[in-house]
Amino acid sequence: MVDYNLIEDIGLDATELESLLSGISSGTATGGAEPKAIEPGAILKGRVVGMSGDFVIVDVGLKSEGQVDKAEFEDTGVSVGDEVEVLLEQMEDAEGAVVLSKRKADRIRGWEQILVTRKEGDVVEGKVLRKIKGGLLVDIGVPVFLPASQVDVRRPGDIGDYVGRNVRASILKIDEERKNIVISRRKLIEEEREAAKSKLLGAVKEGDIVRGTVTNIADFGAFIDLGGLDGLLHITDMSWGRVNHPTEIVKIGDEVEVKILNIDREREKIALGLKQKETSPWEEIEKKYPVNSRVKGKVVSLMSYGAFVALEEGIEGLVHVSEMSWTRRVNHPSELVNVGDEVDVVVLDINKDKLEISLGMKQTEVNPWELVADKYPRGSVIEGKVRNLSNYGAFVEIEPGIDGLLHVSDISWTKKVAHPNELYKKGDTVQCVILEVDQEKQRIGLGVKQLTEDPWTEAIPSAYRPGMIVKGKVTKIANFGVFVELEEGLEGLLHISELSDQKVENPQDVVKPGQEVEVKILRVDTDDRKIGLSLKRAQWGSTADEEAGQRRSRESGSRPTRGGMDDHGSLGTSKIKF
Repeated sequence: MVDYNLIEDIGLDATELESLLSGISSGTATGGAEPKAIEPGAILKGRVVGMSGDFVIVDVGLKSEGQVDKAEFEDTGVSVGDEVEVLLEQMEDAEGAVVLSKRKADRIRGWEQILVTRKEGDVVEGKVLRKIKGGLLVDIGVPVFLPASQVDVRRPGDIGDYVGRNVRASILKIDEERKNIVISRRKLIEEEREAAKSKLLGAVKEGDIVRGTVTNIADFGAFIDLGGLDGLLHITDMSWGRVNHPTEIVKIGDEVEVKILNIDREREKIALGLKQKETSPWEEIEKKYPVNSRVKGKVVSLMSYGAFVALEEGIEGLVHVSEMSWTRRVNHPSELVNVGDEVDVVVLDINKDKLEISLGMKQTEVNPWELVADKYPRGSVIEGKVRNLSNYGAFVEIEPGIDGLLHVSDISWTKKVAHPNELYKKGDTVQCVILEVDQEKQRIGLGVKQLTEDPWTEAIPSAYRPGMIVKGKVTKIANFGVFVELEEGLEGLLHISELSDQKVENPQDVVKPGQEVEVKILRVDTDDRKIGLSLKRAQWGSTADEEAGQRRSRESGSRPTRGGMDDHGSLGTSKIKF
């Protein structure tokens, strides 16, 4: 069978080519003297006898001379007297001339030569004629097919770019019956690269400087063809300075000189470096930037945790957000600096192994906390605004960036404050006493109750003495007793054992919240700031009544306590602090 696509490329129709090949195989086409039966399709030998317009006149031994289009001699040239082989296309045209073709004769002889001299796997070279469906048509003496998938190792964007170029390829298949040949440039490249790869891996070693061509670029680096094997030039090994993308350093097609950093012969991988060709700027980093030295740098990048500052090409340090301000709480570095800003920094630490430098911006200024102790001595009174509230206290701004903590326990001498929002809100102005300054931990303790004298030293012991009968209001009932407010902010504990002569299981069986009661003061503890009360003793009245009451308590099973205290000598189980 005949490949009709290639018939079209040769220039013959199917009938002509089959007749021609039949004539060749049977030996009917000859040159020299006129054969007995020469028919169109025969290849004849002839001699150039002259030129006429656009035609070359060739004598092939027929009754009349034949003519060949001059264009068919463009590649070889022609002179009178040259011997040529031509294909007999037509015995006579409309003008009675014999029509001949040198090009078609050359193509047929080319097929014969290919079938004799070439086999599958051989390397051939030819010129790409044109782009056809599915690939390229290549002239290697005869037109052959180069599929698009076999043009290169990586399929090019447009195979039409190869038209007009000479290419080398390996013969994949020869179909003698169809007179069809398929070639592969890709296979040849892969075979040559495999051989070159083996040679390369056997020749190079770590530390060598080699040349290669950039074949591909990814976000993480560039692939360099070293001649049979691609090595990876990682983005971190391109420059001692900051590289955002490999295209800042190299482009596809660039020839570069790189250093071999690592060879994995088993996995056939090579790691390359560009910056390693130069001396690392980190070599004498401690001498150039000693710890505690003050230097200038340029902000090159901002992250949520800090700013990277370039001190020079290839040397960057990190200013952590905690090292940006002594007094300001910095949530993001963009609050203080922008990319491109020049800043003064202090070198805090150097880790040469990890190529890291810790920098500080706040260290270029006087630490205001070094002045706080002198500026705000213990016992001094200040005025500030409530900046924030927490469940354990209020943060009061003493000056911009300097906050003190007003703990809930330091708000009132007598009132139990569960949360500072009971008394303050953000923005309130409050007057406080400086209780403590911790310069190392950068903390200031504040107090409001210290603005007044502690009533537990004189006022409360004088106003509330053991044995007194006083009135109060039930504020809170617990399983162990009842809290009674004696005056605003001052409470006493009425233990469950002091509620009644009878044994009490539930204090609410005796009193209710908000109820006014008359109680007897059993004990005033100025150290623990507690007042012990008794309801039943207030009802007994006189000493005789008290003795009778105690007797009734013993008889009823209620166990009286000494001074309102339990068996352990304390006022119940409450931990309340007035």
